[in-house]
Amino acid sequence: MTTDDEVSLPIGAVRLAGHLTIPERVRGVVIFAHGSGSSRHSPRNRHVADPLNHARFGTLLFDLLTSTEEQDRANVFDIPMLGERLTEVSQWVRSEIGPTSKVGYFGASTGAGAALWAAGSPGDDIAAVVSRGGRPDLAADRLPLVKAPTLLIVGSRDPKVETLNREAQSRLRAESRLEIVPGATHLFEEPGALDEVARLAREWFVEHMEDSPDEEEGI
Repeated sequence: MTTDDEVSLPIGAVRLAGHLTIPERVRGVVIFAHGSGSSRHSPRNRHVADPLNHARFGTLLFDLLTSTEEQDRANVFDIPMLGERLTEVSQWVRSEIGPTSKVGYFGASTGAGAALWAAGSPGDDIAAVVSRGGRPDLAADRLPLVKAPTLLIVGSRDPKVETLNREAQSRLRAESRLEIVPGATHLFEEPGALDEVARLAREWFVEHMEDSPDEEEGI
C-alpha cells in the first residue's frame, strides 16, 4: 500500500512537520534537507521527489526548523544542530519503514551542508548523498569522514558555489562525482535545469541504493 501523508516528527524537544511518501515495493527512502528560506513545500525539491517516487523510492520532505526557530537567522547556519536532526530523522524513518531500510540524503544549499555533516557522523549508515547547489564547505570538518557515495550538482552559472564544491570534493574520501548543469544558475530556474537535476539524482540513488540488479525492473 502506498503512503502519502503529512507527518509530525518528534525530534528532541520539538516536533517537525514533514511529508512522507512511500510507494509500493519501496527501494529505500530519500530524506530531503532544504536550504535557507525554503520548506517541505519547496517546488524545486518536489520536482526531484516526484521522479524518485515513480522509481519506487520513498521520500521525506520536512522542515528542519520550527516556525519559531526560523525567526533566528543563526539557526539556519547551525550545521551541527541541523545535521543532528537529520540523523534523528533517519532513525525515525527506519523505525517506521524497517531497521534495514536504505536511507539517502538529498540536500540543497545549506541543507546539503547539514546532509554531509550527518553522513559523516559516527555510525550514520547512509547509502548515498546528492547535493544540489549545495554548500558542502559548511561541513568541512566532517567531509573526510563521509562514507556514502556523494554526487555534487552545480549550475555552470554559479561559479562561487562551483569553486566551493570542487574544494569540498577534494576533501571527500568516499566515492564522489561533480556534475555541472550547463546554463543553470544557483536555483536551477532555467528551462530543463531541474529536470537534469532530477535525472542525475535518480540515477545516483538507483546505482547506490539497490540490493540487486533485478530490482531495477519495472522502473
